[in-house]
This record gives sequence, structure tokens and C-alpha cells, in this order.
Amino acid sequence: MKIYTIRHGETNINHQNRVLGRTDEPLNYTGLKQADQAGKALKDIAFDAVYCSPMKRAMQTGEAISKNTSFPFAMKIAPALIEQNFGVFEGALRNDPEYQKEKHQYFKPFEGGESFLDVAARVYTFLDELQKQYPSKAHNVLLVTHGGICRVIENYFKGMDNEAYAGAFYQNCEVKVFDTDMLHRDSLQPLTPSSCVRDDDAHEEKR
Repeated sequence: MKIYTIRHGETNINHQNRVLGRTDEPLNYTGLKQADQAGKALKDIAFDAVYCSPMKRAMQTGEAISKNTSFPFAMKIAPALIEQNFGVFEGALRNDPEYQKEKHQYFKPFEGGESFLDVAARVYTFLDELQKQYPSKAHNVLLVTHGGICRVIENYFKGMDNEAYAGAFYQNCEVKVFDTDMLHRDSLQPLTPSSCVRDDDAHEEKR
């Protein structure tokens, strides 16, 4: 399966270079044009499924792609693709020193928001399920989402180090393609319930 990811078009908050997470802001004029251009660029790809974040800016981007496509599709809403909750830093300037400091605390949730691990938990689970639903090499799936989620998706496939992950940035309406044939994650089999029981626990159960 090939997974196409696209970040939504520009909003006014994006234009101001501010942190934009759960504020449900629509596209601005530039963003609408970007979305329309992206739709034209993707028009000849037959997508087996198109999943979209429920936020306005992503929905408008998905609708522009749908309007331009040569292969009509029904867009599916995927809450897992909603942008990260940045908590108290919502609306802060992206170069704010305190935000940049907290941004590198991958295990720690933003105050009133999510950690990067929280986001990865929902996005990785979603991607795992996609692979079960669309196992063929010929399948094409489009994900219309946000910059922060695009970064998590790329890490799912590439396993970036801290520096690469922190520096990853996606332009508005930038498209990236990932092939599940190139995915090489943990090859160990998941633990079975019986293998999770320690010997001393097993002995206790027998007594």
C-alpha cells in the first residue's frame, strides 16, 4: 500500500507563524488556492480510501481534492488524524523559547495538552489498522491531516532521531508518499498472554 499524506492549506494563524493545534480555523485565501492546486496535482491518482482530520482546515483541503479528482471518492473522517493538542502554547509564536524548550520534551505532555507519545499512540494504531484493511501493494490511501501528524507518520516509517524529528517541517499542502513495502518495524512477535506471566506468578496460581 502507498500512503499519501498532505498537510492542509494555509490559515491566518499559520501565516502569523503561530502554534496551531485544536483551534478550528478555516483556510485563508492562500490556503484555498493551495488546496485547489493540490487537488489538481493529485487528480489522476485513484485512491482506494481518503481519510481526513475532522478539523475545518483539513476538511476544506480534502474537499478541494475531491472536487478536482478524476476518480470520485467519499471522504472518511478519522479523529486519529486531528492535530496535536498544544495546551497552553496554542497560539504562541513558533519561535517562543519556552515553546521550543517544551517541544523537545517528547515524553511530557504540554500543559493542558498532549505529549508526542500520546499522539503517536493514536496515529500508530490508526496506521496499523490501515495496513490490515488495505494489504495489497496496489492500494493507494490518502490522509488529509496536519503538520504535526505528518511528522508522526513519517517517523512511523523512518524512525527519525530526536534532531531530525524536532526539525521536521511540512509546508502547507505538501504531499509525501510512503510505501508499506519499505516498512521494517519490530520483527518480534507480540507477547501472548501466557508469556506475560512470570514463573512466580504462575506458581502462585497453582497453589
